[in-house]
Amino acid sequence: MKCPFCGSQKDRVTDTRPTEDDMAIRRRRECLTCKRRYTTYEKIEEMPLVVIKRDGSRQAFDREKLIQSIMKSCVKRPISTSSIEAIVDHIENEAFSSLKKEISSEQIGEMVLAELRKIDDVAYVRFASVYRDFDDIDSFLRELKKLQKKRGLGADSGKGEIGG
Repeated sequence: MKCPFCGSQKDRVTDTRPTEDDMAIRRRRECLTCKRRYTTYEKIEEMPLVVIKRDGSRQAFDREKLIQSIMKSCVKRPISTSSIEAIVDHIENEAFSSLKKEISSEQIGEMVLAELRKIDDVAYVRFASVYRDFDDIDSFLRELKKLQKKRGLGADSGKGEIGG
């Protein structure tokens, strides 16, 4: 570290502690040349994540936008806000831990669908209907049948069969 007073690169750390928000480390340093003290902050360098949209355009990842889109599919469903935030946390962690600077909106949509499938079928189908842009009732029914198959509720069980 370069002393802001004399420019020397010889110093020692006299105190280290986290900042109030735990987002950085505050270090008190003493220059070994001029004996003056100064403070430095060390924090994680965040990589901005860029989302590649279907039309090829790019925009910064927006956590709030993702929360809002998931909330729309969860309206009047027994899904807590904390569950929705946990889904977004998981997706964010996956995206950032991949160490890629860009992610497609399709990848994000598939991750949302995988998480919603685990907690609520109706929210899953609602999100899928917008995300997959169903053209007609047949495409909607095909998605419901896929969901039934994954849940083990196919025609053989006699429960909840769709289109029959």
